[in-house]
Amino acid sequence: MDSKAGFFDFYFKSNLLIRILIGLIFGAICGVIFQNASGVEAFLKPFGDLFVRLLKMIMVPVIICTLIVGTSSISPANLGKVGLKIVVYYLVTSFFAISVGLLVADVIAPGSSMELANIQAVAKEAKQTSIVDILLNIIPTNPFNSIAKGEVLPIICFCIFFGIALAFCRDSKDERIKNSADTMFNFFDAMSQVMFKIVGWIMQYAPIGVFALIFIVFSNNGPQAFGPLASVTLGVYIGLALQIFCVYCVICLVFKLSPIIFLKKVREPMITAFVTRSSGATIPVSINTLEKQMGVSKSVIGFTIPVGATINMDGTTIYLGVCAIFIANITGHPLDMAAQLTVILTAVLASIGTAGVPGAGALMLLMVLESVGLKVEGSVAVAYGMILGIDAILDMGRTAMNVVGDVAGSLVVAKSEGELNEEIWRK
Repeated sequence: MDSKAGFFDFYFKSNLLIRILIGLIFGAICGVIFQNASGVEAFLKPFGDLFVRLLKMIMVPVIICTLIVGTSSISPANLGKVGLKIVVYYLVTSFFAISVGLLVADVIAPGSSMELANIQAVAKEAKQTSIVDILLNIIPTNPFNSIAKGEVLPIICFCIFFGIALAFCRDSKDERIKNSADTMFNFFDAMSQVMFKIVGWIMQYAPIGVFALIFIVFSNNGPQAFGPLASVTLGVYIGLALQIFCVYCVICLVFKLSPIIFLKKVREPMITAFVTRSSGATIPVSINTLEKQMGVSKSVIGFTIPVGATINMDGTTIYLGVCAIFIANITGHPLDMAAQLTVILTAVLASIGTAGVPGAGALMLLMVLESVGLKVEGSVAVAYGMILGIDAILDMGRTAMNVVGDVAGSLVVAKSEGELNEEIWRK
C-alpha cells in the first residue's frame, strides 16, 4: 500500500511538462524498437484516443466560459482612451503574430517531408470558400445549434457578443439589472473554475496519452519522425524572433522609442517568463520593469497588464499558425488561403479570454484544427499528439513572447498618453 502511494505521489507531484517530455522520449524509443508491431500498436491506440477525446470533451465548455468571463471582465465605464487603445493594440499585434506564424510555416513547410504512414486519415477536405462567406459564417443563425455541432468560430462570435452585453449590464444603473448580471457573471466565472479543474485532471493523463500517440508515429515511420518535430520547433522560434524584431521593434520606432533600449530592458520579464513558463508568475516582474526601468505610470500599468494577461497571446498565436500548417502538411491536407484566413480569425478571436486556462495552447490548437475541418481523429490526432509531446519546449518561447507583448503594449500606450517618464526611459 505504501509503495503504491509512493508511486502515485511521485507521479502527481513531479513536474507535468517533464513527465510529458518523458512520455515523448519513451514513446519514440519504444516505437522504434517495436517498429511495425501491429499488436502493440493496437493495444496502445485506445490510450491515445482517450486523451484526444477528453480534450475534445471540454473544448466547447472552455470556449463558452472563458470568453464570456474574459469579455465581460472589462468594464465599459472604465475602458476609456487607455483601455480602448490597449485592446485595439493587443488585437492588432495578435493579428500580426498569427500572420507571422503562418508565413514562417508556409516558407519552412514543417511536416511536408513526411506523411504519416498506415494511419487512417479522417480529416475532411477543406471546401473552397470565399472570404465573404467565411466572414458571414462567423455569425451563427442558431447559437445552440453551433454549440451542439462544435462549430468553433460561430461559438466564439456569440460568446463575445454575450460577454460584451453582460459587461454593459453589470455597469447598469438599474440595481435589478446589475445584480442579475453579476449573478450571471459569477455563474460563468465559477463554471470556468470548474472547467480549469477538469482540464488539470486531463493534463495529468497527458504523459500516458502522448506516449501512446508518439509510439504510433515512430512505430509506423521510424527515426525519420524526428525531422518534422525539429522543423516545427525551429518554425515556432523563428516566428517568435520575427515578432520581436519586425513587429515590436518597428512599433517602437513608429512611436519614437528606441528598440535597443526596449530589448535591453524587457530581458528580465522575458527570461523570467521563459524559465517559469507562467505569465501570471511574471506579472510582478513586468510591473516592476515597466515602472522602475521604463518609466510607465502606475495608472497605465494597472489596466494594461491585467488586460494583457486576459486577451494578449502573441506567442501562442504564432505557435498556432506553425502547428496548424505542420499538422495539415504531415496528414496530407495542406491549407489553402481560405483555410489560413479561418486560422487567423479563430486564433485572434479565441485569444480573448483563454490565457488563464491550464493547457491553453493545446486547447486553442484543438479549436483551430476543428475550425478548418481537420477533425482530431486518425492521423490528425496522432500529429496533434506529436505537438503535445514537444509542447514544453514550445511553451517556454510562447510564454516569453506573451509577456514581451504585454510590456510593449503598456509602453506604447503610455507614450501615446504622455504617461511615460522620459528620464527613466533613457537611463
